[in-house]
Amino acid sequence: MRRGGLALRLYQNSLGIAFFALFGLSWLLHAVGGARAYSAEQLAHGGEAVSASAFVRTSEFWFESFQNWQSEFLAVAAIVFLSIYLRQQGSPESKAVHAPHAATGT
Repeated sequence: MRRGGLALRLYQNSLGIAFFALFGLSWLLHAVGGARAYSAEQLAHGGEAVSASAFVRTSEFWFESFQNWQSEFLAVAAIVFLSIYLRQQGSPESKAVHAPHAATGT
């Protein structure tokens, strides 16, 4: 990180980047997996299969998203574990980005 540049900018914002990436990935996986299950149910009842983008526009997708209690546990675990190892520039809880691990802590 002593060199600076893009690597330093990414590391300074690594916690925020990781959380946005996890959110996007979980949303995408829910859309794809939910579309498969929703399509199978629709086909079993004489309906038509839907794509992931069409499934995102259904009330079923949004109901499942808001009722998914497991994602809340994943979010809490991610906050705890990622905030231990990653840094966000300007965070009062974070050590200086350039400080070595051995020079911080009690």
